[in-house]
Amino acid sequence: MRSVSTTPEISALLSRKENPPVCAFGISGGKDSHAMALAGNRYLDEIGFTGTRLAVHADLGRAEWIQSKDKCQELADSLGWELMVVKRAAGDLVDRWLVRWRNNVERYTNLECVQLILPWSTASWRFCTSELKSAVVRSNLKKRFPGQDIINAVGIRAQESRSRAKMPVFKEDRLLSTMKSSGYTWNAIIDWPVEDVFKIIGEHTVALHPAYTEYGMSRVSCAFCVLASGADLQAATTCPDNLALFHELVDLEISSAFSFQSNRWLGDVNPELLSEQQMAGLAIAKSIAKERAALEARIPEELLYEKGWPLRVPTQAEAQILADVRIQVSQLQGLASKYLDACSIRARYQELIANRNARTGAIQTIPVLNATQGQGQMMFTF
Repeated sequence: MRSVSTTPEISALLSRKENPPVCAFGISGGKDSHAMALAGNRYLDEIGFTGTRLAVHADLGRAEWIQSKDKCQELADSLGWELMVVKRAAGDLVDRWLVRWRNNVERYTNLECVQLILPWSTASWRFCTSELKSAVVRSNLKKRFPGQDIINAVGIRAQESRSRAKMPVFKEDRLLSTMKSSGYTWNAIIDWPVEDVFKIIGEHTVALHPAYTEYGMSRVSCAFCVLASGADLQAATTCPDNLALFHELVDLEISSAFSFQSNRWLGDVNPELLSEQQMAGLAIAKSIAKERAALEARIPEELLYEKGWPLRVPTQAEAQILADVRIQVSQLQGLASKYLDACSIRARYQELIANRNARTGAIQTIPVLNATQGQGQMMFTF
């Protein structure tokens, strides 16, 4: 049987007899974290680890499979570990998407962004992982074990993606560290093929999550994951426990006119489950999305968001384009937007830049392109 992936640094740390670290295994109910906990526990037994072992589950609320928490508890019980369940105080993942959409609408209406921003997490911005899992786990572990070194074991595998293939076996986690202790991330099965994952689970008493065995999922995270395949999304709809979530997410697709994935509307995954009202609403949302994309394509590239936005005040001609786009997008989406003419848009940009400089204490010029595209300057001093 394949052993866990290690480095000399983590082996020495786990073998420490005086003030041994806490070893926390993050488990989700999915196969990889299941296998990682089993293999990690066996390795700790082999080296005579004397520190605290526990399992940690980040509860995503109604976004996750209803069976996941029970599967995590079953696994922890079988290993004789405590299961520490943590969750985001401000609400679950669905709440995060809903609030994000509401905030993004407010940002757009107040001209704090030039394009309407989707509610969902994405492959490039997985705040579902960073905010609702990693940050919450770190915070709770530091509170629970003040002054102790902590190893956070994670069940990711190189075979899953190119980005994961680049991750190290072991590294310091500065966000888990404090002035009095150090935190580390241990990718304990980073080198494992999926065959070994199923092998170690098959030898243990705790069976796979029913999402695999009853509903045919290839991976288990959220019931409907923004990174899931079409087949997995469709499979998730066959579980009766997921139907309320399915309808809630489709409703957000309809109200926002943003598809759940960049290339796929969740409502299209199993349209037979939709009400007539949802079917009609989804068709309208798709039309709005297509027209909105065409309108926003008119915005000059140099005015789109980049770090430090806004960097300058648009010209009168550019501001007129923004005004035309904002009027039509606002009408499409039913938004009561402000700053719908060129003059107010230019004044708003000046205000945004001035406010930013005031916050940072900067003394800067505010670049303004004149009507003939020549560079002029306005000076604000703070």
